[in-house]
Amino acid sequence: MPTVARWWSSRTDPQRIDLYTRSSYYSTLVFVPVLLFFSVAPDWVTASAWQPLVLLGSSVVTTAACLVLTRRGFRDRAAGPDRQALLVALVSGLVTVGAALAVTGEAPSPAGPWVAGVLGAAVLLALSVTVPTRPLIAGAAVAGVLAGGVALVDGNPPFAAVVIATSIGVAVGFFVSAFRFSVWILDVVLEMERTRGVQAQLAVAEERLRFARDLHDVMGRNLSAIAVKSQLAAELVRRGRDGAADELADISRVAEESLREVRDVVRGYRRTDLPGELAGARSVLRAAGVAVTVTGEEQAVALPEPVQTALGWVVREAVTNVLRHSRASWCSVELLSVGGEAELQVANDGAGGTAGSWGNGLTGLAERLAATGGRLSAGPDGDRFVLAATVPVGVPA
Repeated sequence: MPTVARWWSSRTDPQRIDLYTRSSYYSTLVFVPVLLFFSVAPDWVTASAWQPLVLLGSSVVTTAACLVLTRRGFRDRAAGPDRQALLVALVSGLVTVGAALAVTGEAPSPAGPWVAGVLGAAVLLALSVTVPTRPLIAGAAVAGVLAGGVALVDGNPPFAAVVIATSIGVAVGFFVSAFRFSVWILDVVLEMERTRGVQAQLAVAEERLRFARDLHDVMGRNLSAIAVKSQLAAELVRRGRDGAADELADISRVAEESLREVRDVVRGYRRTDLPGELAGARSVLRAAGVAVTVTGEEQAVALPEPVQTALGWVVREAVTNVLRHSRASWCSVELLSVGGEAELQVANDGAGGTAGSWGNGLTGLAERLAATGGRLSAGPDGDRFVLAATVPVGVPA
């Protein structure tokens, strides 16, 4: 049981809903022959030996065809129902209804209309994976009419046949609509999951563009100056005039300045201060569609630079994990300074995995914090996933 619980907890919400929807369809369809068996069994005493066998065999064929319809529908929702499987289900279903009428004999019996309604519901259930609601309601009405016709053929009075047709048609309509609604929910959840992935990609792309823009702003002017001075120096050398050495010296100076500025940009990207990381986390998560709250930014400014650097890495890794590995809809970042230690906690509602099961990112982050005397913990806490880091305020530079 713990293994099953861990397997279930490792599934995402869309995967769980997909598994639940599929299992609901398959288990309901598999139960159809059993339901028909018990509905017609009381009339077998007066039936010949071949009639029950035909009824059971045709009902099993109908169920198998419906299962094929359902499976192919879930595999490719846009392709529509499989026509061959649908034809087999309809023909074998009609054979089953005929066998039920033969088993019930001359006296009116509820088994015949019941069989027609159940088989109609089974076929419509298999179609509901790919067919919209309105055609399914029309199909439920047809199933009700078929059940009423079977009741009339079985010897029931017309008024009773109408009542049977109406009740079975309404019941089949509600039954199929409920399953169709579950498929609609699954489609909505899957579409939201795809949208969430696109939002995360856009957030990462936005961060890359920001870095590219910063690098362009730093290097554009200096590289242009280097290009102009290089052309000027080459022209002075060609004409044998003085000043080429000065231009080359300027080129060297601009190149060194550019190298220093590039290092500053990269250092700022890799080792930005903690307030900047907290602000960036808020921006990136909101861009990805995650509701985020950040507290303690005013305390971050007062922390020593080494502590800000260490906790900045924690914020960056936590935000990366939320975007790439979770299904979170909200995230909270809380910074506290208590008892000579700075505590950072990042929580989200995308709980998944098991405590102690870390990837390379969290493992490397724990090693980095351990080198500064800090501690890292990460794992599910109820329906949340919590990453907490503690760093002594007196961390040496």
